[in-house]
Amino acid sequence: MLAVDLGGSSLRVALVGRDGALRGLHSAAHPLHLSPEGAAEADPEAWWQGLIAGAAALQAEAPADFARIGAIAITAFTRSLVLVDGAGQVLRPALLWQDRRAEAALAGLRAAIPVDHPEAAQINAFHPLARLAWLAATEPDILARAVAVLEPKDALNHRLTGRIASDRISSVRLAASVDLLPRLGLPALLPPLMAPGAVMGRVQAGLPGALARLAGVPVLAMAHDTWAAVLGLGALRPGHAYAISGTTEVLGLMHSAPASAEGLLTVDWDGLWQIGGPSQHGADALAWLREMGVATEDPAPGDPIPLLFLPSLEGERVPHWDPARRGAFLGLRRGHGAAEMTRAVMQGIALNARTVLERAEVAAGIQAVELRLGGGGALPGWAQLRADVLGRPVVLTEAAEPGLLGGAIAAFALLEGRDLSTLQDALCRPRAIFHPDPARHALASRLHAIFRAAETQIVPVSHALAGFT
Repeated sequence: MLAVDLGGSSLRVALVGRDGALRGLHSAAHPLHLSPEGAAEADPEAWWQGLIAGAAALQAEAPADFARIGAIAITAFTRSLVLVDGAGQVLRPALLWQDRRAEAALAGLRAAIPVDHPEAAQINAFHPLARLAWLAATEPDILARAVAVLEPKDALNHRLTGRIASDRISSVRLAASVDLLPRLGLPALLPPLMAPGAVMGRVQAGLPGALARLAGVPVLAMAHDTWAAVLGLGALRPGHAYAISGTTEVLGLMHSAPASAEGLLTVDWDGLWQIGGPSQHGADALAWLREMGVATEDPAPGDPIPLLFLPSLEGERVPHWDPARRGAFLGLRRGHGAAEMTRAVMQGIALNARTVLERAEVAAGIQAVELRLGGGGALPGWAQLRADVLGRPVVLTEAAEPGLLGGAIAAFALLEGRDLSTLQDALCRPRAIFHPDPARHALASRLHAIFRAAETQIVPVSHALAGFT
């Protein structure tokens, strides 16, 4: 299978064998445009060129495996908008998940939406309605030419197949708002939606480079990168929790029935309900420390430390949905150094994860069997720290690239007529299991209460600093 994972800063293209092993992997960074004013954009053409280059590299590296590709599965980050016209041409740079400029449209938008509408509670600066309202005010000519809003993976699928479509998981927020579009004076931009894992089309002839060799190969309508990674971690089953810690961190609990919780997203993942969602931070916080010259190492097991890190460096999504939140260290002393700051950052992200997981468990009325951890933050020491904070077993799997493995599992399930649970059992093998230490968990529970109080008390300070000119 040819599996593609478009991440926040890089695109990975891989050949995945029937045993789940990577037969070849090519990774390339793609540029982002970020501004202090809250802009976050990317050029979808760079993604397409990355796919062309990745296919060429894999063909050169493993020509025999490349010739046997049976399907293509592309997944990508979500909460990002790609506007296309009737010919599928991209009309402007993609608005990425962390773009905050739609905050200016929120007051008018909320006033125009009935308070009893099911989507009213979900409206925030990262919602597609807010972004479309912002575009209507700032770029009306562009919006008037658009016929569909695509997810990043859909833009690549269109280049491969010529078909404009999405899946019903990734586009759920826009789908739930479609009846509001005419009320708000916005065009009907919802593309046709498909079940994740279904065939959306086949590779068209005449594509450049190595992609020309794949004409006629089926292309799956995958869901977003979280869905694919959860599948690749083996956590796409009731009662399991997951955390994917990368540029941002996504945490959720899988449940067999819908349930709602304050600040969390409840999404139907085709028969399984995901309760949780994306935060605005993750393992990238460690990269931030390194960029400042603070050495970061995976911590050894130890007691929680009374040094708090509030991880809202880029505003916050789950569980607060507040783009004006700011990060902070609280409790710094003269004797603290790089090791303590690193541990505090990891601890702060784990404490935020506890808030999300506890709310999800209360809403679902169940306790997570375990939490499967993936992404750049899937480090042994951090896994033990998370287990101690969460009070749940944390599992690291053998898959170095769970998003790519998840795409391959979906493709094998389609082509072989097998169910996802069986393939998860066979291909998502645990590498290590970290059990919570009862004494450290008790200390972490005390610290979590202080963390929650600190978050509440620092909000006015955050907002004042965010609005300071």
